[in-house]
Amino acid sequence: MSAVSAVSEPGTAPSPLTVPPFAVIPGIQVQQVLQGRERQIVDLVEDTYRLHAAGDSVNPPSYFLRFPDRPTARIIALPASIGGRTRVDGVKWISSFPGNVQAGIARASAVLILNDHDTGYPFACLEGSVISAGRTAAMAASAADRLSRHRRRPTRVGFFGTGLIARYIHTYLTATGWSFDQIGVHDLSADSAAGFRACLQRTATGRITVHTSPEQLIRSSDLVVFATVAGRPHVTDPAWFDHNPLVLHVSLRDLAPEIVLASANVVDDVDHCLRADTSPHLAERLTGNRDFLTGTLDDVMAGRVSLPDDRPVVFSPFGLGVLDLAVGKYVYDEVAGAGQLHVVDDFFHELRRHG
Repeated sequence: MSAVSAVSEPGTAPSPLTVPPFAVIPGIQVQQVLQGRERQIVDLVEDTYRLHAAGDSVNPPSYFLRFPDRPTARIIALPASIGGRTRVDGVKWISSFPGNVQAGIARASAVLILNDHDTGYPFACLEGSVISAGRTAAMAASAADRLSRHRRRPTRVGFFGTGLIARYIHTYLTATGWSFDQIGVHDLSADSAAGFRACLQRTATGRITVHTSPEQLIRSSDLVVFATVAGRPHVTDPAWFDHNPLVLHVSLRDLAPEIVLASANVVDDVDHCLRADTSPHLAERLTGNRDFLTGTLDDVMAGRVSLPDDRPVVFSPFGLGVLDLAVGKYVYDEVAGAGQLHVVDDFFHELRRHG
């Protein structure tokens, strides 16, 4: 360990700063911490949204690394900083390679780096895909609850897209008190739909139906979960939503602007969501304004906005880096508290300025 002097008030002794040990937390430890604590993670995500809305965070735009030779693939950097009791900086580095699925491996992979608030030194590298899936599912479960409190509570859920995120969202919905009479499933891949149905049959109650028609799935669901890898809108008919469902538009680019404009729209962060060709971004381009936005999830939680019951309600979350930081720091603290950190000794070597 190396200590350096911190800036202190005149007349006081400087407090030492130390380089933190560097730890690696693999996916199995992340999963062990998060499994069974879905309610706590939902609460943590909601607290983080409140901190973000209060300005106690830094969350610059995500950076998309794209490849001319691999147009469907991308790697995204989400840098962020969060205050409050968490007080941590960091970055999520997450890749999406849809071609992986045909090879039998997961589409997304990620790491999360946590940086010490006082020295800036990285102190942990965590497997990030489980954290990312958990925080995504937690914000979806929170939105399902908060956005349905003054509407008829959905009893029929439809999953449009059947990968890891869909599975995690169903797990978080179930763990936070939801049960459904009917569960609909739709995916362009029949094998993926069948696999998700088999997964649901192990835990879910209610009738499970695989729909070959996207229209049939949407019309038969009063809670619709979009969890696809769509790069542009593929659902274009507002009439499919005439029954005014609650829509968790997690994958952000599934809905045509006309559907967005016919709905009440809630986002997690306005500036983040209205960029990168998301469906709300396309609606802004079409209209030249943001009047179609009802508010943010924090606005709903604080009671600053009310939602109609005579239109679809669409939640489009961009997914903020501060959420990954909050969940990642929670995992780190739990693993450290249990004395199970895998510390890499002497990871930082050149610690003296002049050798």
